[in-house]
Amino acid sequence: MNHISIRKLGLAFGITGALLYFGCAAVMLILGHDSTVKFFNTLLHGLDVSSIIRMDIPLVEVLTGLVQTFILCWLIGACIAGIYNISFNKKHNVIQ
Repeated sequence: MNHISIRKLGLAFGITGALLYFGCAAVMLILGHDSTVKFFNTLLHGLDVSSIIRMDIPLVEVLTGLVQTFILCWLIGACIAGIYNISFNKKHNVIQ
């Protein structure tokens, strides 16, 4: 592989982050407070999240968080692809 598409990897990271965010919101919606706390306590290796879980999140806040997560993950994916492409090109040019 000589080149990673910055836009495509950014999109892949963005969609993955948005799906994880949506999955987290779905877990909270379906399970309720007590089961959500148990789920995240086991997921986070015993960290007690009972004092920070907030279940009454407005829809606008959920949608804003979803968009922010997508953008942040897109930027992370784009940075990874860009850094890879720059480092690969420098390494490849030195050999030739």
